[in-house]
Amino acid sequence: MFNVNVTGEFVAFFVFAVLIISGAVLMVSFTKVVHMVVSLAAVFIGVAGMFVLLDAEFLAFVQVLIYAGAISILMIFGIMMTKHQSNGEESARPLQETLTAIGALALFGILFYAIRQTDFPQPQQPFDAGADNTMEIGKLLFTGYVVPFELVSVLLTVAFIGAIVLAKKEAD
Repeated sequence: MFNVNVTGEFVAFFVFAVLIISGAVLMVSFTKVVHMVVSLAAVFIGVAGMFVLLDAEFLAFVQVLIYAGAISILMIFGIMMTKHQSNGEESARPLQETLTAIGALALFGILFYAIRQTDFPQPQQPFDAGADNTMEIGKLLFTGYVVPFELVSVLLTVAFIGAIVLAKKEAD
């Protein structure tokens, strides 16, 4: 019925897919935050494996280095720096929850409208799989996407400073 040629790439795809899905399910199932972070790191490792299967070695390296390494360690440090002595449940805030739901729906509507109205350009040439993809990413990043790249760096810097301020307030 199904004529499937089982190769090493085929098996690796399913191993990484199982790793990603099980890590994601465990992440939302665990109750301890440290276990959640470890499950999230497993998801990041699985995604890096998928990048390797797609011949995007640079993205796989960045995925492991930045997400599985740095982001997971940053989350664990954030957990260790803050106090999680929750004695009771928070009181319900119906007005805040209602405003949050309205804001989320409005944002979804704006994004949906913007995406539907945008004419996305067709790519001029397909990506050459044999080319140096790291060089191509660098060229695109520093020629066509300089402004978004710098905006993301400013956003991350502001978020880092905000996290330090919040951690310092809790220490006082």
